[in-house]
Amino acid sequence: MRKLFLAVHLLAITAFSYTVAAADYLGDIHKNDYRWMQFNLMYALDELPQFNEADDHPGHDYFELEFGGRSGIVDLYGYIDVFDLTESETSDKKDDPKTFIKLSPRFSLDGITGKDLSFGALKEIYFATLYTGSGGSSDVNNSFWGFGSDLMVPWFGKVGVNLYGLYDVNEKAWNGYQLSTNWFKRFFTLSNGSYVAYQGYVDYQFGMRAKYSSADHGGQMFNGLYWHSDRYAVGYGLKLYKNVYGIEDQGTIQSTGFSHYFSVTYKL
Repeated sequence: MRKLFLAVHLLAITAFSYTVAAADYLGDIHKNDYRWMQFNLMYALDELPQFNEADDHPGHDYFELEFGGRSGIVDLYGYIDVFDLTESETSDKKDDPKTFIKLSPRFSLDGITGKDLSFGALKEIYFATLYTGSGGSSDVNNSFWGFGSDLMVPWFGKVGVNLYGLYDVNEKAWNGYQLSTNWFKRFFTLSNGSYVAYQGYVDYQFGMRAKYSSADHGGQMFNGLYWHSDRYAVGYGLKLYKNVYGIEDQGTIQSTGFSHYFSVTYKL
């Protein structure tokens, strides 16, 4: 898993030998604005971490509202998940928080300063933020602060790369760092204009403190193959884990392995 993470980031580093056009902030900074939103009906099988016997609770269904876009200097991605729609007795989300939220606004330093900060394959630089949260007795309440960039990588095209410091709002303490990448690559187009894409992300945490985490590093990588049309998408994703969220894999606590995701999407 560590070799896989390193390979992804080395690929991004090699891209600096390529030159790309910078973000355009001359005149109307809103001229390239866009937004998108979609509904995803999903099923997750063997999602980690698990804190009991995984065979007793193999998976769960959930609904996801996913959205993103660009408005001037602000680049935004986010989603809201609602778990266990069928209230299944065998769901691995039974008695867990019902919702989970992720919001990731980034603020363009090129746009704020009005200067072209690009060089090589680095297309744009951001002040990057991220919030993840859930409700209930086992609530998550994390905020991330750092810097991000858009890199042009061979074959992949534009890849987002962000480095954050993690602030645990519940503990009122900083707890390590997170390096994140994400990509969306169309690689096969059908005669009717629909296409197949390889899309995914890596979140790798390191430098976590023993006071708040049982492992000092860990992460996850999502690899998805999705068919897309103008209004619909259908896909499968394989997620790989290694001590995810800084939880050490031991005994009945399983935080290393892999899981499967199935989804049907309607694009608004």
